[in-house]
Amino acid sequence: MFDRQGASLRFLRNRPGASLNATHRAFPLTSRRLCLTLTGMSEAADSIDDILHPTPGNPAPANHTAGYFTGHRGTRLRYGLFRSEISPAIGTIVLMQGRNESIEKYFETIRDLNAMGLWVATFDLRGQGGSQRLTKNPRKGHVRRFFDYERDLEIFLEHIVLPDARLPFFLVAHSTGALIALSAAPRLSNRINRMALAAPYVALSGQGLPEGLIRSLAGLASWTGFGRLSMGANRSNRPFEGNPLTSDPKRYARNMEIAAAHPELAIGPPTARWLHETFKAARRVSSQSHLTKITIPTLILAPVLDAIVPYAAQEELSRNFRAGQLITINGARHELFHDRDIYRAQALAAIEAFMPGQDGGFGLSETAA
Repeated sequence: MFDRQGASLRFLRNRPGASLNATHRAFPLTSRRLCLTLTGMSEAADSIDDILHPTPGNPAPANHTAGYFTGHRGTRLRYGLFRSEISPAIGTIVLMQGRNESIEKYFETIRDLNAMGLWVATFDLRGQGGSQRLTKNPRKGHVRRFFDYERDLEIFLEHIVLPDARLPFFLVAHSTGALIALSAAPRLSNRINRMALAAPYVALSGQGLPEGLIRSLAGLASWTGFGRLSMGANRSNRPFEGNPLTSDPKRYARNMEIAAAHPELAIGPPTARWLHETFKAARRVSSQSHLTKITIPTLILAPVLDAIVPYAAQEELSRNFRAGQLITINGARHELFHDRDIYRAQALAAIEAFMPGQDGGFGLSETAA
C-alpha cells in the first residue's frame, strides 16, 4: 500500500466507520483526513472541501474517498475513488483526464458510470488540477518527461486501485489521458481488461499555426534551454460562441464556473517542453510497431467535428490498431463527455456495452493480439 521510498499517502474517508485497506495494518477512519507515512501518522484538516471542490451547480458524487498519493519522482498527486451504490459492482473504471482538467470536471460522468455499477478511480495529472505544480509559475502547463505521466498511472494502479477498488479494471481516457494510456498500454495488459479512448491526442490542429511548425519551435526551445517557455495564448476566458470544445452551453458554463470558483485548479498554455514531449509520444504511439504491442481490446471514440485532434488522425490510428475499434460520433466536438446529450449518450452507451466484458457487437475478443 505504501511507496517503498517512504513517500506519504493521504486519505479522506467520507463515511463514518470506513476502514483503510493497507498491506500490513488496518486503521479505522472517521470523516477526518489522516496523513499516513512509514514512520508515523499525523492528523490533518477534517473538511472534504479542502481536497475536492464541489459547487452548487456541480455536486460531488456520493460515497467516495479522496486524498493524495506520491507519484513518480516524489510529485504529490490528488486522487478520488468513487463507489457505485449497485452491489455487486461490475468493476472499476480508471479515468484519465485531458490537459487542463480536474476531478471536479468529471463529477457528472463519474455519477453516470457509478449508475452502471462501475466504481471510478481517477487522479489529477501532475502539474494541473489539485496536483503539485512543476514550475514556479502555477499557471504553466508543464511536464519534464512524458514517461513521468506513465509512471504516475502505474503507481496509482499499484498503490490505490489494486488494493482498494473492485475487479476487473477498465480504463476510460480523454485526449492527453488517452495518449498516456496508449503509451503505457503494452505494459498494462495484466491489469487493464479493456479501454475506451475519447479523442486521443495523436495530432494537433486549430492552433493558428501548422502542427509541423509548432513541433519544430517546441523542439528548438526545449533543446536550447527554453523548455519552460509558455507557447500559445491564454484562452481560459473565451466565450461559448465559437469554442472548439463542446456544443453544450450548460456544460460549458458549468465548467467555466468551476474554474471561476477555484482558479487554482486551472492552468494556462502549455510549455514548449510539454508540447515537445507530447508530440514525441503521439508519433511513437501511432507507429505500427507500438500499436502491435497493445493487446488490450480498445474503443476509439472519435468526435467527427473535433477541432483540436483532427478526426482524420484518429481514423488513421484505428486503421493501424489491431486491438482497436473506431466508434465515430458524428457532430460531436473534442470534449465528448461534456458535449450535448445526443453525442455524450452515444459514448456512454458504447462504454456500458463494452466494459463489462460484453463485446457489444464491436467484434473484439479478450485477446486481441
